[in-house]
Amino acid sequence: MLSNVLAIGVGLVAWPLISYTYPNFKLLSQIPLFGGTFWHAHSNKGVITPQLSTFIEHTLALEHITGLSVAVVPKQGEPEFHTWGHRSEDGDEVTPETRFHMASVSKAFCATALGLLIDDFEHGWNVTALPTGMTELTWHTRLRDVLPGPGDEGWALMDTWASERANFKDILGHVSGVPRHDAAYGPSDKPLHMIGRLRYLRPAFELREQWSYNNIMYMVAAHVIETYAGQSYTSFVQERLFAPLGMTSTTFSPAEAEASGKMTHGWTKEGRRVPECFNEETALAMAGPGGIISNVIDMAKWISTWINEGVYDNQTVIPDYVYKNVSYSYSVAIDHPTDPEHSIVGYGMGWFRTSYRGHDVVWHSGALPGLSTLVSFLPSDEIGVTLFANGEDKAEPLMLVLKRILDSALGLTSSLSHTSSPSARNATQTEPDARNATLSLSLDAFAGTYTNPGYGPFTLCSPSSPSTYCTKIQSDFSIVDNAQGTSASVSNSKDLLAAWSRVWSSHVRMRHQHDVVFDVYLTSLYPDGYGKDTTPFAKERGIGTADGVAEFVVEEGRVVGFGLSGFVGQVTERARTYEGVRDRAEVWFDRV
Repeated sequence: MLSNVLAIGVGLVAWPLISYTYPNFKLLSQIPLFGGTFWHAHSNKGVITPQLSTFIEHTLALEHITGLSVAVVPKQGEPEFHTWGHRSEDGDEVTPETRFHMASVSKAFCATALGLLIDDFEHGWNVTALPTGMTELTWHTRLRDVLPGPGDEGWALMDTWASERANFKDILGHVSGVPRHDAAYGPSDKPLHMIGRLRYLRPAFELREQWSYNNIMYMVAAHVIETYAGQSYTSFVQERLFAPLGMTSTTFSPAEAEASGKMTHGWTKEGRRVPECFNEETALAMAGPGGIISNVIDMAKWISTWINEGVYDNQTVIPDYVYKNVSYSYSVAIDHPTDPEHSIVGYGMGWFRTSYRGHDVVWHSGALPGLSTLVSFLPSDEIGVTLFANGEDKAEPLMLVLKRILDSALGLTSSLSHTSSPSARNATQTEPDARNATLSLSLDAFAGTYTNPGYGPFTLCSPSSPSTYCTKIQSDFSIVDNAQGTSASVSNSKDLLAAWSRVWSSHVRMRHQHDVVFDVYLTSLYPDGYGKDTTPFAKERGIGTADGVAEFVVEEGRVVGFGLSGFVGQVTERARTYEGVRDRAEVWFDRV
């Protein structure tokens, strides 16, 4: 489902980590560990013991994770830094200085930066005036008031009521009603472009009805900061957060990180190296939801600030008003326990909040092509842990390692073992292949160009489409499929293919399921391989696990469009309300 793609992640991502690790995340009512007393006594001998290091090494090998960098951060004293594996295909070792994309871990910086802007206005330190008629800027300020504008330049949602009432906490707490829509933007889109397109993106829920992860809203928040801070979003974060925390190795620029010679490579979950996911232009657009690049040394300073309630080096960097609003839960991501040992999961703004075996945990995960991150801190127990891996789709093993580290730090008896790894649990899972149904029309009838005002156009090719554009696409898919030896070969007479340049994918494969319904796979093709391995490959969620479905509509024997569904990952309000495909689909594409 597209709601899980980004953190492929985003995710930029975070929701996938909840969805497939939460059942194993043992939760009880919060029990502070005596204000960190145990931690101070325990820290003298270190949290990462030789036995724990052996467990981590075993997990990395089992999960095919090339490299891992970890920081264990106490409230007082020096952090522990530990690394395993390699950061490059040349065999360079991961060190604490190795830089990783933070992905959605960046969201807490964005929410905090907005809080600092609000604090500036509260104290009269602002350099840009609010629109006429506005007297204050608060967390409950409505977007319509701070981003007015004619045509497609101002704030507007498809749902008029939500458009009028949505405020900062709604969009950063993921309760705007608008789902991810992560396939709506391409690598050259800017935040202002996405703000203009929001009015064309269908909501999945009513405003404040249901938690639904959304990266675009953090682009909106970054744009608000840029509009009223009198400087770019990235320079504001640099001056107000990176600089006072001494985060000298942290940047938004992939080029700068690469020039340091300390940037990690990234690998897919199958172990193929993938290129840098952002260019400079894309990195600026994605700065709010997922653009920060850092290392465990710098991120230990960030986590230390949160453990110390906004104070770093005896200076208040994050005011208490900002600290509490950002890290305290505003919305509910998981609304009920799955068993008596589990709690619900809340979400503040850029931070999840839950409990692990009775201990309050604030955390956020992140995922980008080739990389996975997890950052956490325990306010009552006065410790924090960061984990950065140069492997894609590794949210579950990172959570497993985090739990073992917390067990060690908190003096808890661990129930985990080497045999409880994610791969071991999922090894026997297979997807059925039931795509033998007969098409009601020829596949050529579905080929053609389709468009949506929020997503833009793309052209679907059938196996017999003769254009130069289609021939190139068919060739690229065929090269990759043949090299991978998959059953997904373009020779399959029921595949529709398209090139579609998105931030998170380059192509689309639609495979016939039944009648006029097709499974949809968003994928990135590498027909020339990448790095030292020139074998062609594709980076996708895997044949047999579709991101969503496309249901075409035929009128008077002609295909007039299709609806995309299943991307949100939840039953939407539209699906409950409407019957026709045009209305109940999460996205509707008209045929041109």
